[in-house]
Amino acid sequence: MTPSRTVGGSGRSEVPTRRSPWLTILVIYLAGVVAAMSYGKFSAVGPSMAGELGLSLSQLGWAISAVVGVGAVAGLPAGYLVRRFGTGRSLVAALALMVAASALSTAAGSFGWLLAARVAEGAGYLVVSIACPALILQLAEERDRGLALSVWATFVPVGIGLSTLAGGAAGEAFGWRGWVLLIAGLTLLMTVAVRVRLPRTSASGAAAGPMPGARALAWPALLTVCFCLMVLVTMPVVVLLPTLLIDEHASSAGAAGALTSAISFAGVIGGLSVGVLLRRGVPLAWLAVSGLLVVPAAWLAYGADASLATAATGAGIVSLENGLLGAFAFATLPFVLERLDHADVGTGMVAQMGSLGSLVGPPLFGFVAGASGFGAVVPVIAAGTLASVGGMLLVTRYVARRTRGLAADG
Repeated sequence: MTPSRTVGGSGRSEVPTRRSPWLTILVIYLAGVVAAMSYGKFSAVGPSMAGELGLSLSQLGWAISAVVGVGAVAGLPAGYLVRRFGTGRSLVAALALMVAASALSTAAGSFGWLLAARVAEGAGYLVVSIACPALILQLAEERDRGLALSVWATFVPVGIGLSTLAGGAAGEAFGWRGWVLLIAGLTLLMTVAVRVRLPRTSASGAAAGPMPGARALAWPALLTVCFCLMVLVTMPVVVLLPTLLIDEHASSAGAAGALTSAISFAGVIGGLSVGVLLRRGVPLAWLAVSGLLVVPAAWLAYGADASLATAATGAGIVSLENGLLGAFAFATLPFVLERLDHADVGTGMVAQMGSLGSLVGPPLFGFVAGASGFGAVVPVIAAGTLASVGGMLLVTRYVARRTRGLAADG
């Protein structure tokens, strides 16, 4: 199987003979959203859970971040396992594991029990984040892949946003255990829906073709390293925004939380825009260059004399670019894979590097800001952004060259 020949702005594909199975793709996307809700489910009920179980802030942080930690360590190996057992089968099994782990965590009476359940849940979440985009790539027709994958890239902010929105009210009504059990039930429903909707060939069996070696993964590796750098320098801007608003702009905790929630949804708009722009023929290189907006936006957010409106505007631009460049990574992945049936391993690399950036970024920014003030993170953001965009431009040049070569052969 050869990669798609269509690159945003660099060529035209033949009219597809089939329509993409959008309903099945939607179900797969919703499975990812529900998994992301499970990832963020403790944020809204953290205080009550910590009070009942006697958790310290550090322990609560570990309980929340354990899911990302699993991905940072095991993303690429998990991609090979998904390839070995099949994407559809792996997705159903991973969702079932998340159901069981979430249900077990409701019986937790200690930090150890809770952390063990959370690690198991993290393993399921990792496989979901690998299998879903691989399935979407396999199912979508060539002209729809960029759009479908850019929509997929919004699953984390949408899931966490919904979890944050619903978790507070559900936690007050049912307690934190009831909220977690509700998420487990929702995940179970999605497990059944995925099993019913997946084509039989996707629901069973491993991928055909040889395992990708190091040479075949060289360009995907560069793409995912750039993705890691982008996540590392943009995600903490949103994560630490409440602290900035409270410490530097005297906002109340409630106002800071509400503003941060609204700004985080700018990432969804950024992700969705990639699919639209690619369908309109915008070159991949232009999308990569847009990442340079992060540098002046960071200066707006962390400038010494910045007003609240200015800081919020800067953070909003960073959030928008976080979503846009995340979608760029997913939409570009098919073009740098040697074979499309390497998508499971490729998405495993994306999951691992994205998780690594999410895990390292917030504590790194916290350390720099704590030692030298928030303004000191601007050079860190600038350096990471320039390196990330530079690498992305190398990737787009390779994609353009390869597409021209395929067109000439065809």
